[in-house]
Amino acid sequence: MNDFDELIGADVTGAERERLRGVHDMLVQAGPPAELPDSLHNAPRPSEVGALRKQSTPRKLALLVAAIIVLGITFSIGFSTGQKHAAPPSVAQDIALNGTAAAPRAQATLAVLPEVAGNSQMNLSVRGLPQVSPPEYYDVWLVRKGEPWGMCGEFVVSRPTRSLTLTLNAPYSLETGDTWIVTRHKFGESGVGTTVLQPRGLRPSVVPDI
Repeated sequence: MNDFDELIGADVTGAERERLRGVHDMLVQAGPPAELPDSLHNAPRPSEVGALRKQSTPRKLALLVAAIIVLGITFSIGFSTGQKHAAPPSVAQDIALNGTAAAPRAQATLAVLPEVAGNSQMNLSVRGLPQVSPPEYYDVWLVRKGEPWGMCGEFVVSRPTRSLTLTLNAPYSLETGDTWIVTRHKFGESGVGTTVLQPRGLRPSVVPDI
């Protein structure tokens, strides 16, 4: 005899038994709830649920439904508490990018998050770039030792006054001194394109317009 049979007994049959079995299976699949707060200590205890087989059919169903409600409330409280205390991701680098002669009104901020397994997520907030559409793109390049080293993403600008916030990824292990630029590049052309955004103090000769 399984747990359900011991819990319900043999006096419930037919459709009513199948309905109770479905509720029982839901509870088993959900598993035990997390520790309850003080406000829920008066909820049905395992000993009370274990006494279901001695109750009438409506009483059995009512207690099973109550147990499901308590399980749902407990999950909701735990989830909301976890969300409340979850800290926003820290920023490893926060780099200001200034427009070059090719885009003098452009400005951007690049927030580089801590590296995880050789990947660094980046959030780029940019405004003031001239409008471009395919086959032209803006490319974000990792610059290492003064040279464009690896591309981290591309985007277009549909309106020149539009501000954009983009999520990018640097799939490389970063090194001290790494920084980033944004270039304007036409698909199919060689080179990295024309630099439109770069960090303050980066020598123009280091990242040539190609």
